[in-house]
Amino acid sequence: MGWQKKILRVNLTAGTAASEPLNMEWAHEYLGERGLATKYLYEEMDPTADPMGPDNILIFATGPLTGTMASTSGRYAVVTKGPLTHAIACSNSGGKFGAELKYAGYDLMIVEGRSPEPVYLHIVDDEVEILPAEEIWGTTVWHTEEHLKAKHQNPLLKVASIGVAGESGVRYACIVNDLHRAAGRSGVGAVMGSKNLKAVAVHGTRGVTVKDPKAFMQAVRETHAMLADNSGRKGLTELGTNDMIDSMQEFGGLPTENFHKVQFDGVGKINPGAMQATGPEGHRNLITNKACFGCTIACGRIAHINKTHFTIVNRPEYRHASGGLEYETAYAFGPLLCIDDIDALTYAAFVSNEHGYDPISFGGTLAAAMELYEMGVIGKDDTDGVELKFGNAEALTIMAEKTGKYEGFGKILGLGSKLMCEKYGHPEIAMHVKGQEFAGYDSRALQGMGLGFVTSNRGACHLKHDVFAEDMEDQTGKGKAKPCKDSQDKIAMIDSTGLCLFTTCAWDVPEFRRQIAAACEGDDWTEERLIEIGERVWNVERMYNLKAGLTAADDTLPQRLLEDPAPSGTAKGKVSDLPQMLPEYYEYRGWTSDGEPTTQTLQRLGLK
Repeated sequence: MGWQKKILRVNLTAGTAASEPLNMEWAHEYLGERGLATKYLYEEMDPTADPMGPDNILIFATGPLTGTMASTSGRYAVVTKGPLTHAIACSNSGGKFGAELKYAGYDLMIVEGRSPEPVYLHIVDDEVEILPAEEIWGTTVWHTEEHLKAKHQNPLLKVASIGVAGESGVRYACIVNDLHRAAGRSGVGAVMGSKNLKAVAVHGTRGVTVKDPKAFMQAVRETHAMLADNSGRKGLTELGTNDMIDSMQEFGGLPTENFHKVQFDGVGKINPGAMQATGPEGHRNLITNKACFGCTIACGRIAHINKTHFTIVNRPEYRHASGGLEYETAYAFGPLLCIDDIDALTYAAFVSNEHGYDPISFGGTLAAAMELYEMGVIGKDDTDGVELKFGNAEALTIMAEKTGKYEGFGKILGLGSKLMCEKYGHPEIAMHVKGQEFAGYDSRALQGMGLGFVTSNRGACHLKHDVFAEDMEDQTGKGKAKPCKDSQDKIAMIDSTGLCLFTTCAWDVPEFRRQIAAACEGDDWTEERLIEIGERVWNVERMYNLKAGLTAADDTLPQRLLEDPAPSGTAKGKVSDLPQMLPEYYEYRGWTSDGEPTTQTLQRLGLK
């Protein structure tokens, strides 16, 4: 109930695909999606394996509430060892693909090995085919989805695929579904490419059953109503996530010029107001908003580019509507690079979706390259004749294309900031944790966010913890360790349900508990049990990373954030308080001073 109780195991080396029963003991201990996939990865794969080798495992995972009537029930996760970080990667996506995989009858799809030739998976319920992909290898995500729907004469197919970035091993390549939703971080698309797997096209005709339909629908009605009346939900619907850019600008937490600054003078040209404004030619960047499967929030943006803009004046193929600016994309292409051209940002966003790579890591890597260029470490001979200066909108659009197509200096940018800066002898320029570039929050202004960045198991990530309220109230590290740890456990649980984190604008643990208790078999779905599931997931991820070779030394911030004071904003003059926060965090976690779970912690969570 809730679960389909079945997984699909695909071995690309052997060319086989077969279903098998879901381990229900693990399902009750890890719930689904992020948690359950983490357990399978931990038990079935050597964490020291090469992330781009055939021994890495790629898991597509749904949750017990994926595909149900619950709001935001379209989520799925891709869990693997990430080539960007060499740590566990858990990348979450919305759209419609996750629900369709669930409707085909699968809680998880585990992809093993490597195909000798490019292939794609075609799944219609129990019928699973591994088919040649030569005719779509080397093409874009957009072309692949259109082609597979036409080839199989099935417009209901939901497609998750990679572009040339994933095929070529760009370390932060992503898996794109529904044209512009993505399992976006840590390089899960590069893992898919390393397996010669171009796409997964799925159509499911089976529903999802729940334990107590009457109780479940009652819980759904009430939680839908809570979202409908919530001001946070209304803000996401009306303004999208990019509303955060104004908040961070005012607060002084908006990383600018590769974190040399914390505020950006051009923010008014790329914020939600600019997206919604009608220009002198009658052009409006934002067309409408859009929702994922089952979503009653609809935070997605659909936008188009001014037809007179230099990026598309001779490119009619981009004169259409597609996924518009989210906050992280706007930050990474805008303030981080000192660019205030909204059409250039939108074009680069289109390109990152079309070719399949993470805009956050790309923006962070390009920012580091721009700093190297202005330092004189690299020049035009290195950058294909492009002047990589901060504020150069044309440089952004050119490098977005080159990276997506894996051409010229785009191959260097495809390494990610850590490896690129090491290559040029300046590792201090790369702004990352564990090899993954930062989301749009400066750790000197948001101290709890900084602690969450360094302790995140997948590298710098803003979506695995929530200390935002505490950070707004106090710009020091005092009292941030416990809420950081507690929110990490709660979010690990939410990520395992199949629902979206944005529901927490209106819901807390009781709302998730009610829906899980009505949907899933068993009578002991307490709030305490759900939080313990989240804590168990977090600790298994940590254990995986420790076995992969990461240590407490990887739980750190770049020198710039630890030593260079914030130049303006509410945290002016401050540096990160990480040295004080981290030992306290380890203690709350029940870990040693070396960041390893103690025997007592493992025993309490049933992990030893």
